[in-house]
Amino acid sequence: MQGLHLTADLHDCRCAAPWLTDAPLLGERCARAVREAGLQAVGQLVHAFPATAEGPGGVTATVLLAESHLCVHTWPERRGATLDVYVCNFGADHSAKAQALMDTLLALFEPQRVERHALVRGAGPEVARA
Repeated sequence: MQGLHLTADLHDCRCAAPWLTDAPLLGERCARAVREAGLQAVGQLVHAFPATAEGPGGVTATVLLAESHLCVHTWPERRGATLDVYVCNFGADHSAKAQALMDTLLALFEPQRVERHALVRGAGPEVARA
């Protein structure tokens, strides 16, 4: 289960509004970004949320990977998004591909501010077991 888990919270995104609200458009772009990074998609689910009094509804886009997953959540009323990329490194180190996928999505959303985190999972026997 050793792998790399990347997250990013995107604030004040300057991208075109459809990237935050158009589920089919975002889902297709996520799938393409996965392919371009050299990862293998094995499933996908995209969900659009209804508009609220605060504005248009956001999108959740998930791509299941043979290596693990990509998940994107958008908040158009806040011009924000969250990104979650996890790759297991069983059989090969996919860390560079995970970084490339994250970089592609960061470029898509054009955030003015980003909070990024990286967690190496299952690094070895010193990892506490729940």
